[in-house]
Amino acid sequence: MLVPSLINPPDVLDLAPGQSLAAHLAAAGWRPLLVDWGAAPEPLGLTALVRDRLVPLLAALGRPVPLVGYCLGGTLALAAARDGAGTWASRVALLAAPWRFGAYGEGRAALGQWWRQAQGIATPLGVVPMDLLQPAFWALDPAALAAKYEKLTSTDDAALTGFARLEDWANGGAPLSLAAAADLAALFETGATGIGGDAVPRLPILDVVAMRDRIVPPAAALTAPGDAGRLEVDGGHVGMVVGGRAREMLWEPLAQWLGAAD
Repeated sequence: MLVPSLINPPDVLDLAPGQSLAAHLAAAGWRPLLVDWGAAPEPLGLTALVRDRLVPLLAALGRPVPLVGYCLGGTLALAAARDGAGTWASRVALLAAPWRFGAYGEGRAALGQWWRQAQGIATPLGVVPMDLLQPAFWALDPAALAAKYEKLTSTDDAALTGFARLEDWANGGAPLSLAAAADLAALFETGATGIGGDAVPRLPILDVVAMRDRIVPPAAALTAPGDAGRLEVDGGHVGMVVGGRAREMLWEPLAQWLGAAD
Protein backbone atom coordinates (compact mmCIF):
# COMPACT_ATOMS: atom_id res chain seq x y z
CA MET A 1 0.00 0.00 0.00
CA LEU A 2 1.35 3.38 -1.06
CA VAL A 3 0.54 6.18 1.39
CA PRO A 4 1.07 9.68 -0.04
CA SER A 5 1.28 12.93 1.85
CA LEU A 6 -1.87 14.82 2.77
CA ILE A 7 -0.46 17.78 0.84
CA ASN A 8 -0.62 17.72 -2.99
CA PRO A 9 -2.35 15.01 -5.05
CA PRO A 10 -1.37 11.35 -4.55
CA ASP A 11 -0.48 10.88 -8.22
CA VAL A 12 3.14 11.90 -7.66
CA LEU A 13 3.59 8.17 -7.00
CA ASP A 14 1.96 7.41 -10.37
CA LEU A 15 2.66 10.61 -12.28
CA ALA A 16 3.16 9.61 -15.93
CA PRO A 17 4.65 6.85 -18.09
CA GLY A 18 8.29 6.58 -17.10
CA GLN A 19 7.63 8.58 -13.93
CA SER A 20 5.63 6.08 -11.91
CA LEU A 21 6.84 4.29 -8.81
CA ALA A 22 3.52 2.42 -8.76
CA ALA A 23 4.04 1.15 -12.32
CA HIS A 24 7.56 0.01 -11.49
CA LEU A 25 6.34 -1.95 -8.47
CA ALA A 26 3.56 -3.50 -10.58
CA ALA A 27 6.13 -4.59 -13.17
CA ALA A 28 8.15 -6.12 -10.33
CA GLY A 29 5.19 -8.35 -9.43
CA TRP A 30 3.44 -6.31 -6.75
CA ARG A 31 -0.14 -5.07 -6.74
CA PRO A 32 0.30 -1.50 -5.53
CA LEU A 33 -2.73 0.17 -3.95
CA LEU A 34 -2.47 3.97 -3.83
CA VAL A 35 -4.30 5.76 -1.03
CA ASP A 36 -6.28 8.83 -2.11
CA TRP A 37 -7.14 11.07 0.85
CA GLY A 38 -10.05 12.60 -1.08
CA ALA A 39 -10.88 15.91 -2.74
CA ALA A 40 -12.69 17.37 0.27
CA PRO A 41 -10.79 17.11 3.56
CA GLU A 42 -12.56 15.66 6.55
CA PRO A 43 -12.25 17.65 9.80
CA LEU A 44 -9.77 15.16 11.22
CA GLY A 45 -6.38 15.72 12.81
CA LEU A 46 -3.33 13.60 12.09
CA THR A 47 -3.89 11.05 14.87
CA ALA A 48 -7.55 10.66 13.91
CA LEU A 49 -6.61 10.11 10.26
CA VAL A 50 -4.36 7.25 11.32
CA ARG A 51 -6.86 5.74 13.75
CA ASP A 52 -10.11 6.27 11.85
CA ARG A 53 -9.07 6.10 8.20
CA LEU A 54 -5.70 4.49 7.55
CA VAL A 55 -5.86 1.67 10.12
CA PRO A 56 -9.39 0.50 9.11
CA LEU A 57 -8.34 0.59 5.46
CA LEU A 58 -5.35 -1.62 6.18
CA ALA A 59 -7.36 -3.93 8.40
CA ALA A 60 -9.91 -4.43 5.62
CA LEU A 61 -7.23 -6.04 3.43
CA GLY A 62 -7.34 -9.07 5.69
CA ARG A 63 -3.62 -9.70 5.99
CA PRO A 64 -0.43 -7.78 6.74
CA VAL A 65 0.93 -5.84 3.75
CA PRO A 66 4.04 -3.73 3.14
CA LEU A 67 3.52 0.01 3.55
CA VAL A 68 5.38 2.58 1.46
CA GLY A 69 4.85 6.11 2.75
CA TYR A 70 6.00 9.28 1.02
CA CYS A 71 6.69 12.51 2.93
CA LEU A 72 4.07 13.00 5.65
CA GLY A 73 2.42 9.84 4.36
CA GLY A 74 5.42 7.93 5.65
CA THR A 75 5.02 9.42 9.11
CA LEU A 76 1.32 8.47 9.07
CA ALA A 77 2.12 4.97 7.78
CA LEU A 78 4.64 4.38 10.56
CA ALA A 79 2.09 5.47 13.15
CA ALA A 80 -0.45 3.04 11.69
CA ALA A 81 2.09 0.22 11.72
CA ARG A 82 2.98 0.99 15.32
CA ASP A 83 -0.64 0.74 16.39
CA GLY A 84 -0.93 -2.78 14.99
CA ALA A 85 2.55 -4.07 14.20
CA GLY A 86 2.35 -7.44 12.47
CA THR A 87 -1.44 -7.27 12.26
CA TRP A 88 -1.89 -5.18 9.11
CA ALA A 89 1.65 -4.09 8.27
CA SER A 90 4.47 -6.50 7.41
CA ARG A 91 7.17 -3.88 6.79
CA VAL A 92 7.40 -0.14 6.24
CA ALA A 93 9.40 1.91 3.74
CA LEU A 94 9.71 5.63 4.48
CA LEU A 95 10.41 7.89 1.50
CA ALA A 96 11.63 11.30 2.67
CA ALA A 97 9.38 11.08 5.73
CA PRO A 98 9.71 13.60 8.58
CA TRP A 99 10.11 12.07 12.01
CA ARG A 100 12.25 14.45 14.08
CA PHE A 101 10.31 17.70 13.74
CA GLY A 102 12.76 19.47 16.02
CA ALA A 103 15.54 18.98 13.46
CA TYR A 104 14.36 21.65 11.04
CA GLY A 105 16.60 24.32 12.52
CA GLU A 106 15.66 27.80 11.31
CA GLY A 107 12.86 26.25 9.29
CA ARG A 108 10.83 25.76 12.46
CA ALA A 109 10.67 29.51 13.05
CA ALA A 110 9.77 30.14 9.41
CA LEU A 111 6.98 27.56 9.53
CA GLY A 112 5.70 28.99 12.81
CA GLN A 113 5.51 32.45 11.30
CA TRP A 114 3.73 31.05 8.24
CA TRP A 115 1.08 29.37 10.41
CA ARG A 116 0.44 32.48 12.49
CA GLN A 117 -0.19 34.42 9.29
CA ALA A 118 -2.18 31.71 7.50
CA GLN A 119 -4.36 30.72 10.44
CA GLY A 120 -6.33 33.97 10.42
CA ILE A 121 -7.26 33.44 6.76
CA ALA A 122 -7.81 29.69 6.96
CA THR A 123 -10.07 29.67 10.01
CA PRO A 124 -13.03 31.46 8.36
CA LEU A 125 -12.58 29.24 5.30
CA GLY A 126 -12.65 26.09 7.43
CA VAL A 127 -9.68 24.60 5.54
CA VAL A 128 -6.15 25.50 4.47
CA PRO A 129 -6.20 25.70 0.64
CA MET A 130 -3.12 25.09 -1.46
CA ASP A 131 -2.65 28.84 -2.05
CA LEU A 132 -1.98 29.17 1.67
CA LEU A 133 0.07 25.97 1.94
CA GLN A 134 2.57 26.79 -0.77
CA PRO A 135 4.21 29.67 1.14
CA ALA A 136 5.07 27.16 3.88
CA PHE A 137 7.27 25.26 1.43
CA TRP A 138 8.76 28.48 0.08
CA ALA A 139 9.70 29.51 3.62
CA LEU A 140 11.91 26.43 3.98
CA ASP A 141 14.15 27.35 1.03
CA PRO A 142 13.34 30.71 -0.62
CA ALA A 143 16.45 30.58 -2.82
CA ALA A 144 15.36 27.31 -4.41
CA LEU A 145 12.09 28.90 -5.52
CA ALA A 146 13.95 31.46 -7.62
CA ALA A 147 16.55 28.96 -8.82
CA LYS A 148 14.04 26.55 -10.34
CA TYR A 149 12.61 29.30 -12.54
CA GLU A 150 16.06 30.53 -13.53
CA LYS A 151 16.75 27.06 -14.97
CA LEU A 152 13.90 27.50 -17.44
CA THR A 153 16.03 29.84 -19.55
CA SER A 154 18.17 26.89 -20.64
CA THR A 155 15.54 24.13 -20.68
CA ASP A 156 14.44 22.26 -23.82
CA ASP A 157 10.81 21.57 -24.77
CA ALA A 158 10.76 18.04 -23.35
CA ALA A 159 12.07 19.23 -20.01
CA LEU A 160 9.56 22.10 -20.02
CA THR A 161 6.73 19.58 -20.38
CA GLY A 162 8.04 17.68 -17.37
CA PHE A 163 8.44 20.92 -15.44
CA ALA A 164 4.85 21.94 -16.18
CA ARG A 165 3.57 18.51 -15.14
CA LEU A 166 5.34 18.75 -11.79
CA GLU A 167 4.19 22.33 -11.25
CA ASP A 168 0.58 21.29 -11.90
CA TRP A 169 1.02 18.58 -9.28
CA ALA A 170 2.80 20.84 -6.76
CA ASN A 171 0.19 23.58 -7.03
CA GLY A 172 -2.82 21.29 -7.07
CA GLY A 173 -4.54 19.11 -4.57
CA ALA A 174 -7.20 19.23 -1.93
CA PRO A 175 -7.09 21.70 0.96
CA LEU A 176 -5.73 20.55 4.29
CA SER A 177 -8.16 20.33 7.17
CA LEU A 178 -7.72 22.91 9.91
CA ALA A 179 -7.25 20.12 12.44
CA ALA A 180 -4.47 18.47 10.44
CA ALA A 181 -2.77 21.82 9.78
CA ALA A 182 -2.91 22.73 13.47
CA ASP A 183 -1.49 19.33 14.43
CA LEU A 184 1.32 19.74 11.93
CA ALA A 185 2.11 23.23 13.19
CA ALA A 186 2.18 21.89 16.76
CA LEU A 187 4.69 19.19 15.78
CA PHE A 188 7.08 21.85 14.53
CA GLU A 189 6.44 24.18 17.44
CA THR A 190 7.15 21.52 20.07
CA GLY A 191 9.88 19.75 18.11
CA ALA A 192 8.01 16.47 18.51
CA THR A 193 9.17 13.04 17.35
CA GLY A 194 6.66 11.08 15.29
CA ILE A 195 2.88 11.36 15.36
CA GLY A 196 1.13 10.32 18.54
CA GLY A 197 4.35 9.23 20.22
CA ASP A 198 7.90 8.28 19.36
CA ALA A 199 7.60 4.48 19.65
CA VAL A 200 8.80 2.64 16.53
CA PRO A 201 7.14 -0.65 15.51
CA ARG A 202 9.22 -3.83 15.62
CA LEU A 203 9.07 -4.39 11.89
CA PRO A 204 11.58 -4.25 9.04
CA ILE A 205 11.93 -0.55 8.19
CA LEU A 206 13.65 1.06 5.24
CA ASP A 207 14.30 4.77 5.71
CA VAL A 208 15.10 6.39 2.36
CA VAL A 209 16.72 9.78 2.96
CA ALA A 210 17.16 12.29 0.15
CA MET A 211 20.41 14.06 0.93
CA ARG A 212 19.50 17.18 -1.09
CA ASP A 213 16.02 17.43 0.39
CA ARG A 214 14.97 20.89 1.62
CA ILE A 215 11.40 20.00 2.53
CA VAL A 216 12.38 17.12 4.81
CA PRO A 217 16.05 17.66 5.67
CA PRO A 218 18.13 14.53 6.34
CA ALA A 219 18.40 15.41 10.04
CA ALA A 220 14.61 15.08 10.35
CA ALA A 221 14.62 11.43 9.26
CA LEU A 222 13.88 8.50 11.56
CA THR A 223 17.40 7.12 11.29
CA ALA A 224 20.84 8.68 11.71
CA PRO A 225 23.81 8.25 9.36
CA GLY A 226 25.22 4.75 9.66
CA ASP A 227 22.02 3.24 11.12
CA ALA A 228 20.81 -0.08 9.76
CA GLY A 229 17.89 0.29 7.38
CA ARG A 230 18.93 3.75 6.18
CA LEU A 231 19.30 4.32 2.44
CA GLU A 232 20.80 7.68 1.50
CA VAL A 233 20.13 8.84 -2.07
CA ASP A 234 21.65 11.76 -3.95
CA GLY A 235 18.41 13.53 -4.77
CA GLY A 236 15.82 16.03 -3.68
CA HIS A 237 12.40 15.58 -2.13
CA VAL A 238 10.50 15.19 -5.42
CA GLY A 239 13.34 14.16 -7.73
CA MET A 240 13.99 11.03 -5.71
CA VAL A 241 10.48 9.81 -6.66
CA VAL A 242 9.97 11.06 -10.24
CA GLY A 243 13.35 12.39 -11.42
CA GLY A 244 15.50 11.04 -14.22
CA ARG A 245 17.52 8.89 -11.80
CA ALA A 246 14.59 7.79 -9.63
CA ARG A 247 14.63 4.26 -11.03
CA GLU A 248 18.20 3.54 -10.01
CA MET A 249 18.13 5.63 -6.82
CA LEU A 250 14.82 4.52 -5.37
CA TRP A 251 12.53 2.30 -7.41
CA GLU A 252 14.88 -0.65 -7.90
CA PRO A 253 16.33 -0.72 -4.35
CA LEU A 254 12.81 -0.37 -2.92
CA ALA A 255 11.41 -3.23 -5.02
CA GLN A 256 14.33 -5.41 -4.00
CA TRP A 257 13.85 -4.56 -0.30
CA LEU A 258 10.11 -5.23 -0.47
CA GLY A 259 10.78 -8.71 -1.85
CA ALA A 260 13.47 -9.60 0.68
CA ALA A 261 12.81 -12.19 3.35
CA ASP A 262 12.33 -10.87 6.89
